[in-house]
Amino acid sequence: MPDAVVIGAGPNGLVAANVLADAGWSVEVLEAQPEPGGAVRSDRGVHPDYVSDLFSAFYPLAAASPVLARLDLAAEGLRWSHAPSVLAHPLRDGRCAVLERRVEGTSAGLAGFAAGDGDTWQDMYRVWSRIGPDLIQALFTPFPPVRPGLRLAAKLRAAGGLRLARKLALPVRRLGEEEFAGEGGRLLLAGNALHADLAPEAAGSGGFGWLMSMLGQSHGFPVPVGGSGALTAALVSRLERRGGVLRCGQRVTSIVVRGGTAVGVRTEGGESVVARRAVLADTSAPALYRDLVGEEHLPSRLLRDLERFHWDFATFKVDWALTGPVPWTAPQAARAGTVHVADGVDGLTRFASQIAMGQVPDRPFALFGQMTTADASRSPAGTESAWAYTHLPQHITSDAGPDRITGRWDAREQEAMADRVEAQVERFAPGFRKLIAARRILAPTTLQAMNENLHNGAINNGTTALHQQAIFRPTPGTGRPETPVKNLYIASAAAHPGGGVHGAPGANAARAALRSHGLRPLLHRAQRI
Repeated sequence: MPDAVVIGAGPNGLVAANVLADAGWSVEVLEAQPEPGGAVRSDRGVHPDYVSDLFSAFYPLAAASPVLARLDLAAEGLRWSHAPSVLAHPLRDGRCAVLERRVEGTSAGLAGFAAGDGDTWQDMYRVWSRIGPDLIQALFTPFPPVRPGLRLAAKLRAAGGLRLARKLALPVRRLGEEEFAGEGGRLLLAGNALHADLAPEAAGSGGFGWLMSMLGQSHGFPVPVGGSGALTAALVSRLERRGGVLRCGQRVTSIVVRGGTAVGVRTEGGESVVARRAVLADTSAPALYRDLVGEEHLPSRLLRDLERFHWDFATFKVDWALTGPVPWTAPQAARAGTVHVADGVDGLTRFASQIAMGQVPDRPFALFGQMTTADASRSPAGTESAWAYTHLPQHITSDAGPDRITGRWDAREQEAMADRVEAQVERFAPGFRKLIAARRILAPTTLQAMNENLHNGAINNGTTALHQQAIFRPTPGTGRPETPVKNLYIASAAAHPGGGVHGAPGANAARAALRSHGLRPLLHRAQRI
């Protein structure tokens, strides 16, 4: 009988289990899939000579995370690699906005778009250098982040206070227009905002675009050497060396609640696993409350709020084995690990507007990953292991393109959408399609089947928009990992601070469980609150 049962072996579930094991608890992790990792997995399913990341691929939040730093995964063999350039946004005329590894390189490139834009980027980075560490600490601690919040407030006053807060609340289109005279800086900010489901005109998208851009400038967009599965392998190895148990192929179908307290779980195979102290769920909020707990154990207000739960965009992904490097018209893009493929900020707005109307975009904004450029071990020399994903509406009403895609995602629709993504890349890299030796299509329904937390391909476990963040995540008044059921904690990206591979929701849930039993978790100096 373990002290704690963790449902789900995604990164947050594994982080939670490691934190509990460090405190001396016995832990059992139950994972429905035949292998651990959730959205952090890799394989050779596209081509035997190519390593492909199934879901997430680049990890700026992992690089910045004090939670993962505390776990010292390098001791488990995890190594990181970087592409020569962090990110590129090419334009069809051959110009290219590039986020370089060094701030001087980024600013020099942006100055080529408009005089003074390089200085503006350096000013932004100086502000980040002052407040970034405390901002990350405030984001990655349980809500409310009292001590980090006080430190951050003091530094915000010194960095411009209300004026800076106003900038971060702006839509990213407006922020880019206020700060940069040329397209380059605007492209970097807006493209990074659309790593989430934030349109260029959405309030707060400026802050998210700035955060991701500055993380890229300070930490890069690193990748695990050998594939994203290496990050999962390190977490599993660390847990097992501390006595934790991981069991895959064990789907949890219900949480056992007695007298308002979670006392264990039941699996699809009929097994009951008793938890002496806590149950932690690395699952979506709707799945946790509606499917695993059951409405009879929950307050009616929470159930009403769940009816308004807002998923983020659906996702469509294509993996490729390429016989050579991508022939970008803008040669600077060839050095970047991540490439944003869209016709400028207007193209991003058009794309987001089509999604808002329920339409399948006709010219999809593609996040394109050049994995061999970032990590030479991913495929043979002179080739490229590549992928691209784009967003779609959760509920499709029509197709803005010619293919009559409805969201059934049968073979015809999958092939048509993959061809559409390739056609968009081809516009910026003529000859791209001739390099394709093999491809794999991961439609929204496929992504969900491979990881139930990715509802119809929603990669952030709920929208990143302001109305479902902090004290509103996953529902109003539930910004902490505790739930209405005693000894049950939500440990997924559905909880504050949300999506991204940084481990904070899992660590927050584990700390809450330990504190409820009068224990204080072992924390790295930078994590103490």
